[in-house]
Amino acid sequence: MKEPLAYMRKAQGSWEKRILKSLNSMCTELGVPLAQKRPVSEQKELLNKWNEMGTDEPDLSLFRPVYAPKDFLEVLMNLRNPNYENGEQPSFRNHLGLIQVPLKVKDIPELKEDFSELDLNTGQLGIDDSAQVPPEFFENEHVRIGQKVLAEQDSAAAQQYVRQGCPTALRADLWALILNISNQPEDILYYEQLKSNVIQHDLLVDSLIYKDVKLTASNDDYYFVFEDYLYQVLLCFSRDTSVLEHFTYSSATPPKSYIRGKLGIEDYAVFYPPNGVIPFHGFSMYVAPLCFLYHEPSKLYQIFREMYVRFFFRLHSISSHPSGIVSLCLLFETLLQTHLPQLFYHLREIGAQPLRISFKWMVRAFSGYLATDQLLLLWDRILGYNSLEILAVLAAAVFAFRAVNLMEVTSLAAAEAVLADLSTLKVMPLLQIFLFATVT
Repeated sequence: MKEPLAYMRKAQGSWEKRILKSLNSMCTELGVPLAQKRPVSEQKELLNKWNEMGTDEPDLSLFRPVYAPKDFLEVLMNLRNPNYENGEQPSFRNHLGLIQVPLKVKDIPELKEDFSELDLNTGQLGIDDSAQVPPEFFENEHVRIGQKVLAEQDSAAAQQYVRQGCPTALRADLWALILNISNQPEDILYYEQLKSNVIQHDLLVDSLIYKDVKLTASNDDYYFVFEDYLYQVLLCFSRDTSVLEHFTYSSATPPKSYIRGKLGIEDYAVFYPPNGVIPFHGFSMYVAPLCFLYHEPSKLYQIFREMYVRFFFRLHSISSHPSGIVSLCLLFETLLQTHLPQLFYHLREIGAQPLRISFKWMVRAFSGYLATDQLLLLWDRILGYNSLEILAVLAAAVFAFRAVNLMEVTSLAAAEAVLADLSTLKVMPLLQIFLFATVT
């Protein structure tokens, strides 16, 4: 289903225009075409160093990300429903956060019901000291059940199973089962075709992808070793026209490019980039954690593509979907305002609106912020519950966890400093305590 709300569609449309303007002006300024065929010598060179593209140091100093998460947040803060401008709905006026659109988001009782498998009496991977069951007993039993689920190749059972977390040794196979990825010969062939498209044609977005990997994953202690994989996956992804299918249920529309001199004539239009997705600052972090699980490029590629068209596209498009970024921001702010009102008001008063800090975590699904083992436990639950709402719950739980320190800060910079390093956090205890030990 496309986006039902007209004002959301309109906002998404004007945001897309802004992105395209940014891309086109970069094109013009740098005198770089959107796409061109590579000379044969360059094709050979790229083919030879396909597995070590990270050693290549093209000069990207003039390229800049088309947008960063904070630019996107500014747009979301200005969203308004024209029907509510006169403020007929007094209850909504009490929302003091940055997001000012009236969407229905869940409260803690509803979240408890939805995430019931996270309760304090259910065994979880990622909890070290469960009182009821000795952890090694739970883990051994959980591994045994996981092996059975894999043996039966039951996708629905796998999805239910990962709600309690995946054993490390089984995670790659369980995720592939949930996402229906089997890596058949035809899938490998398809990946090879995408690769040959990369070899033959040079796109402007390639430079954006290079730049993004250099700015993010290459500087990350966990992910820098996967630099070559990231280029391979993201360059192939940009050429993959099958990604266009997700626009049938996304609020977004793929951008079009016209053959020179034929502007506006539909017969001469092509989608650009071919997958319809313009990467932004941090985009490569959607792929990086998956490199820990999959070492075979075509399988890594398919898993990422499926994760993107099911989940990640919602984090950078404007929609009213419960897993869309607007709803996640509103859910986060509502949880804080309801359950930590003193903290919320304090931060708001000193000009440190909590969403300004947590937005970047949610847009990247916490990738690059949490330690990898913790991030994968979080993504287990995204797959298990088929929802991104847990990102907003975790963001609120982080604030709850650091509330004492945050009550003492007097500026946005100080609040950011308190929350600068999330790499020591344990995701599951935070979520459990916030959802099931919070007095409601």
